[in-house]
Amino acid sequence: MTTRRNFITTGAAVGAGLLISKLSFGAATAPSNEQTKRTMGKGPILTSHSFTSNRTTTHYWEAGPSDGPLMIFLHGWPEIALMWRAQMEAFAAEGWRCVAPDLRGYGDSSVPTASEAYATKEIVDDMAELHAHLGGKAAIWVGHDWGSPIAGSVAAHHPKISRGAVLISVPYFPNGFALPNFIPLLDRTLYPADKYPDGQWDYYRFYVTHFDQSVSDMEADVQATLASIYRHGNPASVGKWSPSAGLTANGGRYGAAHRAPVMEPDYTVWPKPDFEALVAAFKKTGFRPCNAYYLNDDANIAYAGMAVNNGKLDQPVLFVNGEYDTISNINLSKVGDPMRNACSKLTVIDQPTGHWLPLECKSQLTETIRSWAKLNGLK
Repeated sequence: MTTRRNFITTGAAVGAGLLISKLSFGAATAPSNEQTKRTMGKGPILTSHSFTSNRTTTHYWEAGPSDGPLMIFLHGWPEIALMWRAQMEAFAAEGWRCVAPDLRGYGDSSVPTASEAYATKEIVDDMAELHAHLGGKAAIWVGHDWGSPIAGSVAAHHPKISRGAVLISVPYFPNGFALPNFIPLLDRTLYPADKYPDGQWDYYRFYVTHFDQSVSDMEADVQATLASIYRHGNPASVGKWSPSAGLTANGGRYGAAHRAPVMEPDYTVWPKPDFEALVAAFKKTGFRPCNAYYLNDDANIAYAGMAVNNGKLDQPVLFVNGEYDTISNINLSKVGDPMRNACSKLTVIDQPTGHWLPLECKSQLTETIRSWAKLNGLK
């Protein structure tokens, strides 16, 4: 495993030669239909498409040449595919074919009603179908938050369609992204078992035990909810107790108010037009589908047990860690150990940011992926 802190300097591009000198890395389908175009600034245009199989409909954005090397970007909770705009525009301009789907339950993709429809296997099957629809060329899969375990699961269950995986903010869990697998990895100095049995993952437990409330509290004011969630990480939070550990004791994310406080959105995280698209998307789908991702632990653990090579990944894997992430910073607990043990070609890069790393460090993440891909011969 290779580890390097911030080999991309914040706010600065590092030349390839200098970088190399410093680092050494030991289904039946219906055709897609272009629907609309979306652009900001002078970057490549993102075009909107919809693909339908006999299982589901997946909406996706695409940019770059159709014959370029394929990079597929998977968003997480509570995001939509447009979160990847900055990275897609940058890589498309360099000749990559960039695709970012709305995962099921989000945006303009299918929104099943059954909670079990949001098990990891279902999402991975969606992605395998989309990949075949795109032509079947092996891709680099990039995932953030819930998109990270999906990208890791694609690599584990379908290694032939993955040349490499970029996992952001949430590490790979070969035994399944599921609450029972997190508990043994907690920092019990910070989270004593008698007071914080689930540690910083208490929010996950709350979604399971108070599912309807978790949904209704967020839907009380969709814009305020999203504005409250998308804030920059705080350096002062490092090594401190995470508010996510107190949801149960607090009676929910927003306590007795049962709604998010009204605040101005941070448009340095989501640019204003994309934040407006995000709000519109969640006013349409609500939060029930995305919160249902947390209700399938047993199925997800069972599915992980079916992976090729027991879930071990032999392809190049990049993990980009947020140093101010109060939930899954791998430097502050053993949460990264399963990934380290399962990935033979792992590179870990720290960035001085919070959990919303692709949005907080747009250009830095692009440069990190670019350098990793070049050093691993992926372009």
